[in-house]
Amino acid sequence: MAKPVKARAYNSPRRREQAAATRRAVLEAARRQFEEHGYAATTVAAIAADAGVSLKTVYLAFETKAGVLRALWNERLRGDSDDTPVSARDWYRAVLDEPDPVRKLRLNARNSRMAKVRLGTILEVVRSGADSDPEIAALWARIQAEFHANQRAIVETLAAKTALAPGLSADHATDILWTLNHPTVWLLLSL
Repeated sequence: MAKPVKARAYNSPRRREQAAATRRAVLEAARRQFEEHGYAATTVAAIAADAGVSLKTVYLAFETKAGVLRALWNERLRGDSDDTPVSARDWYRAVLDEPDPVRKLRLNARNSRMAKVRLGTILEVVRSGADSDPEIAALWARIQAEFHANQRAIVETLAAKTALAPGLSADHATDILWTLNHPTVWLLLSL
């Protein structure tokens, strides 16, 4: 009786590079389509055609149009395709770890600006897409909640150093910082 042959693990760096390049091409095509036509009017077929890939390729990688926008949002927010959440990124951790309250707020403002520049008009695509798609509405709600939580963590480090203005609660300070860093405010001031 012959011994069963164990299947070897398939590992192809070239294939991974090609898949990553295809993913980048699809996300860049999606950015163009969403920015030019808006979320509701953009089709997965248009994204696939713009990227020069098959419709099936887009669906296999992202499942839905909302999945494409969610992936585009995550990549633009983080600045790369790494899945590390913002709260664990070095640039965000540097804000939390900064001992000087003024420098902490300046770093936060710098990071906020850099993220929003990377995101560009994708912020508006997500916000306006939330009106017509429940998945995008959930994404928009998550974006706002995560921004609020990240700003709260910064305020809590300030409160721990008694660096908040007298009479200013951590809750109120969080709401102020969140409002000043909110994507909609940034869009209003930058467009």
